[in-house]
Amino acid sequence: MTARVTSRYAGARLRAAFQGSDTAARTLEETHQRSGEVIAKTLGELKGAIMKVGQMASIAGDFLPKELSNALGALQREAPPMPFEVIAEQIERELGDPPDRLFHRFERTPFASASIGQVHRATTEDRREVVVKVQYPGVDEAVDSDLAHFRLALRASGLVKFKRKDLDAVFEEIRARLHEELDYCNEADNVRTFAELYRGRPDIAVPEVIGERSSQRVLTLTYVPGDGLGDAAGYPQELRNRLGHRLFAMVAQQVFEFNTIHADPNPANFAFRQDGTIVLYDFGCIKRLPPEIVAAYRDTIRAALDSDYGGLERALVRLGVRAEGGPTVPPDYYAQWRDVIGQPFLRSGPFDFASSAIQLETLKLVPAFLAKYSEAFRPPVELVFLNRMVVGHYGTLRKLGAHCELRGPLEAYIRD
Repeated sequence: MTARVTSRYAGARLRAAFQGSDTAARTLEETHQRSGEVIAKTLGELKGAIMKVGQMASIAGDFLPKELSNALGALQREAPPMPFEVIAEQIERELGDPPDRLFHRFERTPFASASIGQVHRATTEDRREVVVKVQYPGVDEAVDSDLAHFRLALRASGLVKFKRKDLDAVFEEIRARLHEELDYCNEADNVRTFAELYRGRPDIAVPEVIGERSSQRVLTLTYVPGDGLGDAAGYPQELRNRLGHRLFAMVAQQVFEFNTIHADPNPANFAFRQDGTIVLYDFGCIKRLPPEIVAAYRDTIRAALDSDYGGLERALVRLGVRAEGGPTVPPDYYAQWRDVIGQPFLRSGPFDFASSAIQLETLKLVPAFLAKYSEAFRPPVELVFLNRMVVGHYGTLRKLGAHCELRGPLEAYIRD
């Protein structure tokens, strides 16, 4: 894959030297599109950790050429499925019988397929509608190898400038969460935890575990219907605003009250209903935040909103973001980032996510960071999945086209 993509871009650059600007631009767009298709196809077939990297990249699609982003977006929605015979054998290994004996009805065509498993609709013997999530055989054995190769590729590429021990710590955090995702018994416990957290909340829907049809590599849950993000984007504006506000409130409560976050913001893991309900799926990646990290995160946000950049720096040290002993960072540098990232919270009234360009404005700040201040900061291990959630749901709010007033809900959590 790498050889094909690299040679394609090299050829495009060579042709561009002999083309006019318009033709060269079209050539580059075509190269992005074809390369994206190759990458998405390859990562989709590889499954596991590497496909999940592709999903993460697609969630941050605003930072990529749109042709490449569109192709990678397929990894969010649907991965190439495994043959039914492979899935049936995995179920029999895990539960002792083939699916036709375990269920009243079991659909051979997958309802959805993802990075480490695929989902099939089924009906239990007592006629409950369920979904059966089946892990791909061997994917658990490939995770460590995949991550080791990807880490080596990152180091060799020169794309990351962090110290080796800091990069290793980030990869160990990713590895730990991935191994948790591979244990469906752990995911079943996560589903039960979130069902309890949201008990009595009709606006948040969580499925129920069918324990007698679940194991380490097979997870059966009640079927909870809802509309995908693409359909919800066609809801009336008032409803989309309400859903956007509710999504933000849900995330803030998970961070500051529950200290437990649903850390996979892939749009396929959420659904919406026209009564304003948000449906949660896929509880494999759940991050429990240490109380001291939540406190430092709260202080970071409060200091930024108050333009207290001395307090902001002290809080970043506690988060493990600011490298003690690194180069001095002037307050106006912090202010630049605060003014961009904090836009939804720095103004009165609703923020229009549909027309937001925070992601593009952030990119403009990166060159100065790399040139002057990269040694002043470290990759924040405890924030890897929290940041993933925040960036992913920013993208969801943009696609939802929500107009939300968020300062008030945030202030309720960050003020004593």
